[in-house]
Amino acid sequence: MPHATELLYALGLGDDVVGVTHECDYPPQAASVPKVTRDVLPAGLSAGEIDAAVRERTENGEAIYLLDEERLAGLRPDLIVTQQLCPVCAVSYDEVDAVARKLDPCPEVIALDPRTLGETMGDIRTIAKATGCRDAALDLVARQRARIDRVRTAVKGAPRRRVAALEWFDPVYIAGHWTPQLIEMAGGVDVLGFPGEHSERTDMAAVVASAPEVVLCIPCGYDGPRALEEAERHADALRAVRADQVVAVDASAYFSRPGPRLVDGLETLAHALHPDRVPEAPGTVYPVAL
Repeated sequence: MPHATELLYALGLGDDVVGVTHECDYPPQAASVPKVTRDVLPAGLSAGEIDAAVRERTENGEAIYLLDEERLAGLRPDLIVTQQLCPVCAVSYDEVDAVARKLDPCPEVIALDPRTLGETMGDIRTIAKATGCRDAALDLVARQRARIDRVRTAVKGAPRRRVAALEWFDPVYIAGHWTPQLIEMAGGVDVLGFPGEHSERTDMAAVVASAPEVVLCIPCGYDGPRALEEAERHADALRAVRADQVVAVDASAYFSRPGPRLVDGLETLAHALHPDRVPEAPGTVYPVAL
């Protein structure tokens, strides 16, 4: 998982990472590490075409990603970090576990499945226990918590803005899991999503009915420019919401992946909602012209 790769590097374990997924693009050093997965969907699909292809393959019991068993075996890993949270996000845990059992020596397999911000912090401890980097983990957690506290202090007492977070446009999905928590911590109120729950399919009529002041466009897995492009493609639908502000943010870096950069997402979102109180942010906020 990309967020597992980010976490391993954040704990100072980058030199021990011998294989990553084809989507692991952060930190930049991960680009030179052997890739052990690939995407079976063709490139260049629209959001609607991606959704249809994913649904068709999952309903037929077909994989969306393929694992290079031969390359994985050649890397002789001691530990494989995977996930069970989302079948659309990576190779399934069952497949990884089955392949791992064939390897000699058989590596330990850990699945990270956070649904809340607190559980992402727990993942830091899980990896620390498996890799013996307790001090680095304690330091990372302390730094993350300090940054979260600074944001909460900065927006304390500010009028809470009503936010609708859209994780996909065709069809419409509202963001769940940790995103509603990030919105609350950033000085907002999520008018559609529920903390710790799966992202949920809905329609634009429900978004309009929720009367948000801000629409946060974070299509899953898209970077900032592509998120902006996707939002602009659905400008007519977004215009009907009549929100005061519509913004796109790098979802892949700051919202889709439950790794250390969720805190960057929090700071960026706080800047988008309350720029007078949080004047700077690690990420770019792209205004959507409607």
